[in-house]
Amino acid sequence: MDFDLSWILLGLPLAFCLGWLASRFDLHQLRVENRRTPKAYFKGLNFLLNEQQDQAIDAFIEAVQHDPDTSELHFALGNLFRRRGEYERAVRVHEHLLSRGDLSQADRQRAQHALALDYLKAGLLDHAEKALLKLEGTPFEPQARLALLANYERSRDWVQAAGMAAKLNDTDAGSFSTRLAHYLCEQAAAPWTAGDLTQVQTLLEQAMRTAPSAPRPHLDLARLYTQQGRHDAACTLLQAALQEAPVATPLIAPHLAESAAACGRASAVLAQLREIYTQTPSLDVLEAIVQLEASTGTPDMAARDWYVRHLEREPSLVAAAKWIAGEKLEHEQFHPQVQRALDHAVKPLTRYRCAACGFEAKQHFWHCPGCQAWDSYPARRVEEL
Repeated sequence: MDFDLSWILLGLPLAFCLGWLASRFDLHQLRVENRRTPKAYFKGLNFLLNEQQDQAIDAFIEAVQHDPDTSELHFALGNLFRRRGEYERAVRVHEHLLSRGDLSQADRQRAQHALALDYLKAGLLDHAEKALLKLEGTPFEPQARLALLANYERSRDWVQAAGMAAKLNDTDAGSFSTRLAHYLCEQAAAPWTAGDLTQVQTLLEQAMRTAPSAPRPHLDLARLYTQQGRHDAACTLLQAALQEAPVATPLIAPHLAESAAACGRASAVLAQLREIYTQTPSLDVLEAIVQLEASTGTPDMAARDWYVRHLEREPSLVAAAKWIAGEKLEHEQFHPQVQRALDHAVKPLTRYRCAACGFEAKQHFWHCPGCQAWDSYPARRVEEL
């Protein structure tokens, strides 16, 4: 049977036409999808700029449905969920990204970091730690280490926090020596409660070597010496602290006065505190001077004259209240009522205030209970700020 070449001549144009029609159809579909996706994307962006997060989420979900392979839309959606506090949905979005085999290495690392942030915001500290540890050796490592440090602080895992601070201190992330000294002091609290004073001393001495100018290790170690009855050692240590950390003088002065009185060095320390007060007046240094003068046999009236000298230098309701407390008034029968009113008025002035968040407290904190900032409490009272 002879093959008719005319069929080939007729089939080639027909195949060409069918291929052309199919390509045009696919191109039309592609154009329709491309028009839909940007429209939904820009609609979501517009809602986001207008702070209409609910509508923005709906628009981004629509865009993701039209183009499920676009990672940027997933990141935008996950971040929106996190900002709204919908952490479970944010976790699902970022876990879906991590499960994709076609995701680039850079996007995989970015999704891992986003997932860690989801866990941190949700308060799932164990999950957050695991997610952050996977970022070691990636461009997100510095951020991950800082987040891990904050994570360990929140869980009060001071051993892990000290290890992470030491790593950060060895990099270009900044100086963490003072923070590391705080962690060592925090670690000393447990053996102190258990009565293992040798371990306490080891940790506090390590903290002093780590941050020689930090006042806390000096104060804590002096308190340990006082507890052991080593008042002379405590006095020497606190005098050194005045040189190393002069900013903390108001915190050091009361403990120094107590140690000096106990070890018979009141006169020498009194002269030192007088010189410091002359240069930089402070309510706590003033109170330490009054106590030391009283312990050296100075008449009470003469010791309390320091309050008058303070009032001559600067107005102080706290100093005035302390001076009036020991004075005889013309109508002495009303003295208790007047004194009670003054004491009530000066209470807010004797507090310490966090410079970061404004949280006020009766005692000085190294770690603010309000904003969790370190060393944010000035050594001076509210009245002196």
